[in-house]
Amino acid sequence: MDKYSLASSLPDKLALRIPEASHVSGLSRSTLYELIRARKLRSVKAAGRRLILRADLESYFAQLRQEA
Repeated sequence: MDKYSLASSLPDKLALRIPEASHVSGLSRSTLYELIRARKLRSVKAAGRRLILRADLESYFAQLRQEA
């Protein structure tokens, strides 16, 4: 999937796969996995895929903003 088709498919998604969440957040895949492991970012597993709810990703960044 190239970056143009990825960007056009994301606006309607409720949950993002790790590469998609990396793309929209600017965080690396490994950073996302570290945040999940440290329980700083919530994720769910569905149909064998690790997903991050868009609301949880937005909440994570809102919390960072409050801490700054």
